[in-house]
Amino acid sequence: MARVLVADRIVQEGIAELSEHCHVDVHTGMSKEELKSILSDYDALIVRSETQVTADVIEAGKKLMVIGRAGVGVDNIDLDAATRHGVAVVNAPTGNTLAAAEHACALMLALARHIPQANASLRQGEWRRSAFLGVELRNKTLGIIGLGRVGSEVAKRAASFDMNLIGHDPFVSPDYARNLGLQLVSLEDLFKQSDFISIHTPMTNTTRGLIGESELAMMKSGVRIVNAARGGLVDEAALLKALNDGSISGVALDVFSEEPPVDLTLLELLQHPKTISTPHLGASTEEAQLEVAREVVAEVVSVLEGKPARSTVNLPFIPPDVQRVVMPYLDTASTLGKLVAQLAEGQFLSLNIKYSGELAHQNTSIVRSAALIGVLSNVTDERLNLINADVIAAQRGMHIVEEKETTPGDFTSMLALEVRTEDGSYSLGGSTIQNETHILRVNDYWIDLVPSSPYLLFIEHLDRPGMIGALGMATGSHDINIAFMAVGRQAPRGKAVMVVGLDDPLTSEVLEEIRAIPHIVSATVATL
Repeated sequence: MARVLVADRIVQEGIAELSEHCHVDVHTGMSKEELKSILSDYDALIVRSETQVTADVIEAGKKLMVIGRAGVGVDNIDLDAATRHGVAVVNAPTGNTLAAAEHACALMLALARHIPQANASLRQGEWRRSAFLGVELRNKTLGIIGLGRVGSEVAKRAASFDMNLIGHDPFVSPDYARNLGLQLVSLEDLFKQSDFISIHTPMTNTTRGLIGESELAMMKSGVRIVNAARGGLVDEAALLKALNDGSISGVALDVFSEEPPVDLTLLELLQHPKTISTPHLGASTEEAQLEVAREVVAEVVSVLEGKPARSTVNLPFIPPDVQRVVMPYLDTASTLGKLVAQLAEGQFLSLNIKYSGELAHQNTSIVRSAALIGVLSNVTDERLNLINADVIAAQRGMHIVEEKETTPGDFTSMLALEVRTEDGSYSLGGSTIQNETHILRVNDYWIDLVPSSPYLLFIEHLDRPGMIGALGMATGSHDINIAFMAVGRQAPRGKAVMVVGLDDPLTSEVLEEIRAIPHIVSATVATL
């Protein structure tokens, strides 16, 4: 019988279910050295956030097959080390969904009716009914940013309040939104139309500071904002300023850029009379803790029994017979997906994947998954992997079309990804050459570059003398260093494309300056 060590507290019901399949030992509050000293006796380890499962801990687990995280985040587990040692890492991504959605709704209701403030006033012996005049949710417009699991559940509950629902999520299909009773809109339109805004996006390079001073200025006067997703999605200093000048009526926060908050701006925000706050309680329900325990137990048992787990966080085993051709294209697929998702503008309609050459003769399901990991990486806070990428895409109603062209071209194999939106399409093609990802095509332009910089500037322009110099002047004047540049064109002095690798990020102001250069048609920055 497999032996499982539970190193952090989980509910007893989870322990009981695990004991039906395995020998279970519960030892909580151990030091790292204590954990390392006994871990070699166990096939599985279950933790929450308290225990740090570092590389040396994993190395000490000589028999370890699986690490289970009773929750979503796995920041306390060294995933690279686990993968190197052939240890599966599983989590419980759905167990706290309803708890988080209900908490967001509770914050919205409390915000509408000033419940915490009224309670505090009454406890002080006051009777100030007129000071706490609220608003109804009925007929108000709720803008939901992010329509993953939690955002979708918030939409379902808000509908029962007879709210008008709008949402923004570039990678949710219109049919999925319609089934939620929700209209998809641009982020700008959401800001302009919403009476309430609820945020449910992951924290990524593209969503950090999603709502700042300029976004707050777009919003309807008197808007109320709820953030129960991630701290740092909202610029808290800008939020405080908007509260002070009266442009927004109130905010409800369960998460903060710093937890616990000690920054003076944060403390001032928390103490503001129009702020409602809770100490990251989104998943803190009895039911959620039970569901999380049951979910992680089921995943751990599946791995121990040699069955596939739904929520494997690190990479699964790749059969040797497909490694030679397929494995080199996983990074290429993910890179192309991540870039093309950022470059395409408008509401997502479909992802088209084309495999050419030798790659087209293989089972490319794992390459498809890698492409989806890239496409979805900035729009979900779920840990994406080669097992769950297709499932998450299906949950979002994403339409995916695959095409195979077995006739060899100029390259042994080539992969092309096209994102089609309501506003048009954007495509990138690439290949793996000497184990390096090469971007070979940008829309209809042939090009050759290795995406080795963290910031890539894609420019479509007219081929005119001085274009490269003008761009260099614009970036150089702002101390932005160019790492490389690649160009492609269809004909002399016709349309052309330029891809520039940058060592430094571009501010929105600098990007607008570049867009204003004569003969530049479009300029978009994508990050890796």
